[in-house]
Parts: sequence; C-alpha cells; structure tokens
Amino acid sequence: MQTRRFTAPLSRPLETARGPIRERRGHLVAVGPEPGDGVETNGIGEATPLSGWTESPAACASALASGRPARAVLDGLDPRETPAARHGVSLALADASSRADGRPLAAHLADGAGLSSPARSVPVNATIGDGSPTETAAAASRAVDGGTTCLKLKVGARSVDADVRRLRAVRDAVAPAVEVRADANGAWDLETAHRALDRLEPMDLAYVEQPLPATELASTARLARESAVSIAVDESLAEHGVDAVLAADAADVVVLKPMALGGPDRTVDAAVRARDAGVEPVVTTTIDAVVARTAAVHVAAAIPNVSACGLATAGLLEEDLAADPCPVEAGWVSVPDGPGLAGDAFDGLVDSVGGHDRG
Repeated sequence: MQTRRFTAPLSRPLETARGPIRERRGHLVAVGPEPGDGVETNGIGEATPLSGWTESPAACASALASGRPARAVLDGLDPRETPAARHGVSLALADASSRADGRPLAAHLADGAGLSSPARSVPVNATIGDGSPTETAAAASRAVDGGTTCLKLKVGARSVDADVRRLRAVRDAVAPAVEVRADANGAWDLETAHRALDRLEPMDLAYVEQPLPATELASTARLARESAVSIAVDESLAEHGVDAVLAADAADVVVLKPMALGGPDRTVDAAVRARDAGVEPVVTTTIDAVVARTAAVHVAAAIPNVSACGLATAGLLEEDLAADPCPVEAGWVSVPDGPGLAGDAFDGLVDSVGGHDRG
C-alpha cells in the first residue's frame, strides 16, 4: 500500500454554519498485487478527512502511515475513530477486487449487501451556500435551469428571519415541483429549531437536515416527534453511530457520507439498516476529490430507488485530481460501467502514488 498527499482548493469558500470550507486536503491510497493482501490488480482509494465529520488530518495521516499491507491496515482501523483513513483503504481494496472480477464497484457493493442490480444513473441535488435572498434565489434558478429538480440550501449562519426570507425567495423563484431541502449543520438550539421549523412548515420543505448539534440526540428525537417538518441527520451519525440514531427514532432521513462512515461497504450496510427501520437514506460527499466522489456515486447506485443525493459537488473544486468519469447532466449522474471505480480512468493516479509516503 502506498499513499500520496494532495490539496484540492475550492473555487470559492463554501459558507456553512460551521464556517467556510476553502480547500480539501487528503491522501490517495493505492494498492496492488502484494503478499498477504490477496490483491490481483491495482486499486485506488481516497482518504480526505473533514474535521467535525471525521478524524483530524493529523490522525488520518498517522493511521495511514503504518508500514503494513493494506488488508492488515484495514483490519486495524476503527471506523468510528479514523473513518476517512478506513474509507481510503477499503475503497482501494474494493476497487481492486471489483476490477479483478470485471464488474463495476456498484455491482460489487450491491452483491455484498444482498441487494438487487444497481441503478445505471442516480438523481442529484444542487447544494447552495449561504447568501442574501437575491443571491440564493439566483443560484437556485441557475441550478433548476440546468436541469436540477432538488435543491439543498445551507441555513443557520444567519438569523431565522433571514433564512426564512432566503427560502421564501427560492420558493418564489422555482417551480413548486422542485424539491427543497435545508441544512442547518447543527446551528440551532432546541427553542430556535422549533421556531424555525414552525416558520418553514408552509414552504413544503422535503426536510431540514441537522437542526441541532450532533451531541443532542435526545433533543433531536424530540424535535422529530413534535415537528411537522421531516428531520434528517448527518453529523449525528458520526457522533453516535447509525444504530444509535435509528434506536432513538431521531430522524426521518439519514444523510450518509461514505468518508465519515468509514467506507463504501459500511455506507451501503447503513442504508440497508436505515431502510429496515423505515428511515430513508441519502448519500452525499464531504466535498471530496474525484476518486471518493466517484465511489459515492457507486454507493448511491447500489441502494435501490435512492432519492436525490448530494453528489454534484465537483463544481465546488477549483482543481481536481483527474477528469471526472461521471459528470452531472440535467440533475442526474451516470454510473461508470467499467470494472471497479471507472475502468482504467484512474490508472494515472495509481501510477502517481508510487514513490510517495509508503504506508
């Protein structure tokens, strides 16, 4: 196993209630035929930590610098402690395995979870950051004009009154059939959340994501019981785990980030458990580079009848690691049909990892 560090700057800061995201720093993870791994061909993975959702960059780097074969590294990684590191290693091994089998990663993941044949394309939402009502409505209109039928707006950085004005401006600007979601990133306390949801109920939102801080699972469950607006959780999954969130009946929707859950395999498994509990899964990235983003597309495709997912994030990056094998077109993303992640599309990245930080 070998790794290489990378930095992917955003084209402009993504403003969230947790503060702006300006760049993504991570590691490419490459595996190949190696004694003890049982790997027959090359595979590529990505470990791109994001503090607040995953381990710190330092912890991720330390977890990958083990000097052991990939499978031994994977066996030693705790997905709750170092999910981004585990994501990188597990993805590289899954890419290699599905390439050796001659089938797309989505089929490999679906088969491993006992699911039906994966979808060939997945609907996506457009993510719209913080801004004035005019700026927010203009961004929403541009996304809808491009074919998107689902929007996710960042809220919580401003007052409830200001966010209500922003969402009302969006509702006035786009057709009623366009699905609108709001993501507070844990910015509200319980009283503020109740007030916000009461104000937002007439706007027919699909759901409000992470209205309360991730630590407040009991209060989130109370809010889900008492509010007419559906509640989704994101950061709460990293804080408490999927099983605890489902047991608490704290959400109508779970927002599954493969990077934060420890890998594609764990994410598909979490989606199955959520569906069994009557909770809908949605797959999103953590504003990842192209390798992890492509993996998230395969994860979403493996989940039957998945609703619009947060996979249209390539445009947020000023620079990427390679050409995108699954660009978004008219609100949908096609799943690469080559073996593994995308056939030989990432072979150049595998070659680029050689000679760097050996892990």
